[in-house]
Amino acid sequence: MSLALKLLVLLGAGSVFVGIFRLFAPSEEKENIVDISVRRYKSASSFARLDPENKLFDRIALFCLQTFHLEEPLETMYLQLGSPEKPQPVDILNIKILVAVILPAAMMLLFKAFWPIIFLPVGFILPDVLIKSRIQKRQQEILGNFSTTVDLAALIIESGLDYLTAFERIIKVAREKTILEEELEKTIGEIKLGYSRREALERFAARTGVQEVRSLVGLIIQSDELGTSLVDLLRNFSADLRSRRLNKAEKLAAQASTKMLFPLFIFIFPTIFILILSPMLGGLLSGGLGF
Repeated sequence: MSLALKLLVLLGAGSVFVGIFRLFAPSEEKENIVDISVRRYKSASSFARLDPENKLFDRIALFCLQTFHLEEPLETMYLQLGSPEKPQPVDILNIKILVAVILPAAMMLLFKAFWPIIFLPVGFILPDVLIKSRIQKRQQEILGNFSTTVDLAALIIESGLDYLTAFERIIKVAREKTILEEELEKTIGEIKLGYSRREALERFAARTGVQEVRSLVGLIIQSDELGTSLVDLLRNFSADLRSRRLNKAEKLAAQASTKMLFPLFIFIFPTIFILILSPMLGGLLSGGLGF
């Protein structure tokens, strides 16, 4: 009952605040609630769905967006997810707010105390952690056949074709399109729609968020602007990629023996000691030593 009364007091205080705010807000100055930056959101991004004039939740979302400067990070996460239909950046923001409210509220009801309110920031950050784990998995899949794609592009360009034609050939030959090939297809489509090659390639690098792809894009742009041989650049870049992967594999192999010590000491050695000492322990428990 005390917890329910406290929640009612909090809800009542919020209702009084909203009522006073609406009572003293002049109706003819409704547009003043919307900041200039809000108009920019409405005209240039998915945050156009926010309606802070008529919806309290959207007003809270806009407050979080402006206070924590979340527009660019949310747009970046959305791009690196592959620009899916769902979730949009505004959907990610709404999920963050809902989790930040629901998580401490559920813990408050479970433990019947107010200390879980400290988990409000944890709930706000938790969706970011889950989304970034999805992004990392996607980036690992992109790097899976990246060096092979670079080698194929170098071979096709060496035959006298343009790098865009090379990418189109790679996409057509592929039996099943990987994430990297889907992103290349998007890049070619953007160029056909009117983007410059530099803009489309930079958007391709931004969507992947992988340093190796950024380096490749830099080489292609450099070749376009300076007129250098792209084949030689791609050959050297591919050799550098293979060298990095070899060094990484050797490093992981060297760390494997050290990492194996942890399960040995924690699980295997205690099990062996238990098996060896179990007869003696059984005799002690049953009084078999004759003391």
